[in-house]
Amino acid sequence: MDWERVRQQLEQIVGTPVKREKLPWADWQRQAEQALAEKGPGQSAAKVRSVLRNGERLFLLAKDGQEAITFRLPSDALTEAERRLVELMIEVRRGQEKKSPGSGSEEERKAMALRDWIRQQQDLGYRTAETPDALLSSLSLYSKKIPLLLYGDYSPARKVHYSELKKLLESFFDAEITLIPLNDKEWLILGPEKMLAMDASDDKESDDEERVEDKLSAIGYGLHEMLETEWVGESHLAIHYPIIPAKELYETVLQLRETIMLGRTYHIGSNMHLPWTLQLEKLIHGIPEQEKTEFLERVLKRFDVALDLETMTTLEQFFQLDCNVSETAKKLYIHRNTLLYRLDKFKQETGLDVRTFNDAVLVKISMLLYKVTKRK
Repeated sequence: MDWERVRQQLEQIVGTPVKREKLPWADWQRQAEQALAEKGPGQSAAKVRSVLRNGERLFLLAKDGQEAITFRLPSDALTEAERRLVELMIEVRRGQEKKSPGSGSEEERKAMALRDWIRQQQDLGYRTAETPDALLSSLSLYSKKIPLLLYGDYSPARKVHYSELKKLLESFFDAEITLIPLNDKEWLILGPEKMLAMDASDDKESDDEERVEDKLSAIGYGLHEMLETEWVGESHLAIHYPIIPAKELYETVLQLRETIMLGRTYHIGSNMHLPWTLQLEKLIHGIPEQEKTEFLERVLKRFDVALDLETMTTLEQFFQLDCNVSETAKKLYIHRNTLLYRLDKFKQETGLDVRTFNDAVLVKISMLLYKVTKRK
């Protein structure tokens, strides 16, 4: 059962944070027995669906080995009638799960187990974690893989089936892949490293000159194009350097999530996010908000006037093409003199000449900060 989706829905309904928590099964039984103490003999702790603890209401979702999986929220967030409704909803969900015990393949259940472990490490706030051998061996995660993170920006009401998505992805990679559903909208894809060798030139020297980043970019853009054509709804995709999942799985998930966050924050309209193109964005994202604002005010006092849509587009293309005037003019379908006029006008309004290195760096950083601060 994917309790994360239930948690999100419940959180929206009650309007207060709902946390998922694991506690020893013995502790849950003790809490349940205390809750029944006032109800007299003949009652069973097995029938208890929620308990009070330190001003919070804990709802039992399932027993996982020797642990109880629960939702917890402030006790005063629910009326007595709402509490009973939540207990009934959970009971119905558990009943639906029991009716289809064979649903999902063995591989999907193994992927779910790995997903639950990743969530547990995240709930504990870990930045690094060593994946248990039992989870690694069950999914053959000892060989090098190309990791990708897929975020489906589709409606919560839409249900994406594991088997259908896996089949679609394997048709693209033309090989078996490992698919891990991190949540309803987020999927970790581990593709075969051999994709980097496909379409390689017979000329070894020429092939060596092609950077790994270029090959990974081609894979990422190709996959996103396929998903855009075959998949309903918008999606975001991030790709990472090849890894051995047995050693780097959890850290890579965190890095891929950060890549998508940076891409969506600083490059609205882009759906393919590459970590090696977001290094400057990562650096400035950690700067305190007050310092970002002060920097903009100090460096570009007339930025609001100077940065209209045309100027922003011109500068972005100029930087993307390594400040090459001729190539930028061709890309923008304008005369070279028109481009020079726009750059001179920007210099007059801001005092910064982007054809010089120092000023180009200042303007590039300021544009990234401007996009974020202007949006808030």
